Amino acid sequence: MTPTAVSAASCAEGITLAADAPFFIVMNAGSGRRQSDATRTVLERELGAAGRRFELRVVDDPHRLADVARETAAAACAQDGVLVGAGGDGTLCTVAHAAHDAGCPFAVLPRGTFNYFSRDHGIPADLERSTQLLLHARAYPVQVGFVNGRMFLVNASLGLYPKLLEDREIYKRQFGRSRLVALWSALFTMLKRHRHLRLHIDHEGSTTEIRSSTLFVGNNRLQMEQIGMPDEARALEQGLLVAIAPRPVGRLMHLWLSLHGAAGRLSDSDHVVSFTFGHITVTHPSKKRRWVKIATDGEIAKLRMPLEFRVSDRPLFLLKPEPTVAEANRS
Repeated sequence: MTPTAVSAASCAEGITLAADAPFFIVMNAGSGRRQSDATRTVLERELGAAGRRFELRVVDDPHRLADVARETAAAACAQDGVLVGAGGDGTLCTVAHAAHDAGCPFAVLPRGTFNYFSRDHGIPADLERSTQLLLHARAYPVQVGFVNGRMFLVNASLGLYPKLLEDREIYKRQFGRSRLVALWSALFTMLKRHRHLRLHIDHEGSTTEIRSSTLFVGNNRLQMEQIGMPDEARALEQGLLVAIAPRPVGRLMHLWLSLHGAAGRLSDSDHVVSFTFGHITVTHPSKKRRWVKIATDGEIAKLRMPLEFRVSDRPLFLLKPEPTVAEANRS
């Protein structure tokens, strides 16, 4: 039975998949051939021992990831299987989008740096444990967001944050992928000159103009809790998204706000505007239609104004631990 055919009551309890449901795994080879080989070895050992069929598709060209994910999602649906993403949040989002469109269950094998999506849902970072989870986990509905036609699992943003991510990739190529490199690159980016955006936000029938270096839209409870916004984190469980925008401040104050966030105290600052929503439209005061850089789960794209941020009207069905176990596994 596919997730789209079940009742709301069944969704709340989780959907039990067929004992022989095959797994169709899409992995971005950008993380390295060694990691791809290690992943295949674990899959053959853990899934093979359980007698479960799987197919691993390693994508060498990142530009083909979305196409391969759609093709693999179609194969998973045709065989009542599960589409699995192996990689960081950006890769997982691309594969999840294909699963969401096709209406098939989705699962993850975390292979990234921060792994916000998997950690928020209690999925182990250890490859063996996350592979073993595939064998017995139920599929639960989880919330996803959209900006125009682009889906995001963790966050979406425009302004300074996409620039920060672009610079981070440059530093990672030079110094390797680690949280320390990511933090240092963010520090250097924030100390550079940056301009403030002027945006009109239409929300619940009223329009507000804001000036800010960035507009950040969050869809991840763990991330909201880490930066010190517990009320906003709880709003995500009520079918809402969270918008955050720092007020127009200088570079040193931006750095200070970032330190507040890292210390889990961002809500204490008077220099941050935040609100929750189900749908907003973002335009430029000039009313000119123009392209802007948008970051969704760490991936950069250009989208045309106006921007419509919204909660999807249907969930993504994710294989994850029972709710109480997921809470215990979150770290």
